[in-house]
Amino acid sequence: MSTDTDKAVNKKESNKASKILKGVTINMLKQLFFCFRLYLDILIDFIFSLYWDGQRRTIPSLEKKHSLLKESATTLAAKIRTKELKARDVVSACIERIKVVNPYLNAMTDERFDDALKDAEEVDRMIENGLSEEEFKKKPFLGVPFTAKESHAVKGMLHTLGIISRRGARAQDDAECVRLLREAGAIPVAVTNVPEINKWQETRNMLFASPISICSDIGGSTRMPAFSCGLYGLNPTAGHTSLKGSVLRTGKDPSMACIGFISKHLDDLAPLTKIVAGEKAHLLALDRNINIKDIKYFYVESAKDLRVSPICSDLRKAMKRVISRLSDETVGENSPRPYYHNGLDYMYSLWRHAMTKESDCFAKLLLDNAGEANGLTELGKKLLGTSSFTLAAVIKLLDDQVLPPVDKEWADKLTLPLKDDLTTALGTNGVLLFPSAPLPAPYHYSPYLRPFNFAYWGILNVLHLPTMQIPLGLNAEGIPLGIQIVAGPRQDALCVAVAKHLHTMFGGFVAPCTVQE
Repeated sequence: MSTDTDKAVNKKESNKASKILKGVTINMLKQLFFCFRLYLDILIDFIFSLYWDGQRRTIPSLEKKHSLLKESATTLAAKIRTKELKARDVVSACIERIKVVNPYLNAMTDERFDDALKDAEEVDRMIENGLSEEEFKKKPFLGVPFTAKESHAVKGMLHTLGIISRRGARAQDDAECVRLLREAGAIPVAVTNVPEINKWQETRNMLFASPISICSDIGGSTRMPAFSCGLYGLNPTAGHTSLKGSVLRTGKDPSMACIGFISKHLDDLAPLTKIVAGEKAHLLALDRNINIKDIKYFYVESAKDLRVSPICSDLRKAMKRVISRLSDETVGENSPRPYYHNGLDYMYSLWRHAMTKESDCFAKLLLDNAGEANGLTELGKKLLGTSSFTLAAVIKLLDDQVLPPVDKEWADKLTLPLKDDLTTALGTNGVLLFPSAPLPAPYHYSPYLRPFNFAYWGILNVLHLPTMQIPLGLNAEGIPLGIQIVAGPRQDALCVAVAKHLHTMFGGFVAPCTVQE
C-alpha cells in the first residue's frame, strides 16, 4: 500500500518538475525570440534609414503673423468672443498655414477655404451685433476652424474613404460628430487623408495648422498620430460618441470605435469630447474634480505578445521616468505597481477577434458595398500591378479571408476576464500607465515588416476603456516619445487629470518647427 502511495507521490512530483522545466524552457525560448526581434528591428530601421534619412525635410517656421495658431482652441474661442480676435483672421491664418505645410505633408484631400472665410465673416457679424451669454454657451467654439479625417462626412466635401470605388464621392450630409462641432460654432476648413477605410498604420495630417482635429479610433487611429507627432489624444469610453456618418456607419450598431480629438493643447480635449458625446456627455463626468493625491497607479512596462516588437530602450526609459517621478510623490497602495494579465500576451489576436464583431465589412467597403473584394484575387492583381488597392488593403483582406480565424471561445474567455480584472483593479480612482507602441514613429513603409505593433493601442479598444495619449519629449533623433494613460469605464476625467499632472512634470508638446516670436 505504501509502495503505491510512494509511486503516486513520485509521479506527482515528477509531473510538477516536468511542468516547471517546460515553463522555464518556454520562457527562455520567448526571451531568445524577443532578443532576436530586438535586433531585427534595429536592422529594419537601419535599412530604411539609408533611404529616408536623406529625404527628410524640415517643416517651414511658423511665422509671426500666424502665431495665433499656437493658442488652444478654447483660448481662440474666448478671444473671438471678447472681440480680441476676429474669426476671419483666425480662419485666414489657419488656411494660410495649411497652404504652407501641405506640400510637405500631403495631408489635405479637399478644402472649403472660401466658404470657411464666409462662415467666419458671418460669425464676426453676429458678435458685432451682439450675442447673449446663453448663445455663447451654446457655441463654445464659435469661429474656431477645424479639420476632419476624410472618413467623417462633411457636407459637400470629398468622402472617398481613400478607395477607388468612391473616387469623387461627396458627402450629402454631415457626420454626427461634424454636425455637433458645427452646432458648437466651429468652422470646417478641410478634410484630411486616410488609409483605405482607416485600416492601416500610416497616414498624414496637418495638426500644426488646425486648432481642432477630429478623428476616430478603432485600433489607435486617434492615439497613433498623436503619439507620432508628440501631441495629446483622447479616446473616450466606447459607446459614448456617435459614429453616424463616419466610415458610412449608421451610428445604431455597437462598436469599439470612438470619435476622438488630437491637439497640442491638453485643455481642449475634454470640452471637445463633451460636444461629440452629445446627450451622453454627462455620463463621462469630464468636469469632475479630481484630487491627484487620491489616484492610484499601475503600470505595464512591456507586454509579451510574440507578434509585437519589444519595447525599445527610449520608450522604456520614458516609462521609467514617469514611474520614478510618481513614486517620489505617492505612498502606500497609491504608489505605482506593476500590472499583469496573461490576456496582454495576445493583444493582436484579441483585437482581431473583436473586429469580427463590428457591423461593417472591410471587403465590402472596399467596393463601396457593391460587391466583395477577394484577397487572393487582389494579391494576384497586385503582383501584376493591376490591383485598385494598396498592399496594406490586400494584406488586410488576406488576414480576414485566408488566415484561420481566432478561436471565438478562447478569445472571449480571455477578453472578459482581462477586462474584469483590469477594471476592478482600477476602480474609480486608478489609472494604468501603458506603452503607446514598441517604437517611436516608424520610417515610411516599415510597418509592412511590423504590422502588429499597433496592438498596444488596439487592445484598449477591445476593452472599451478611455485612454489618453500623452507626449513625453523627444529622443536623440528628435522623434516624439510618449505613453498612454488608461482608466476604468466612464472614468475619462482621471485620464485628463493625470495627463495634466504629467504635463507639469514633462512639458507636453514640442513644436516640430521653429516658432517665430
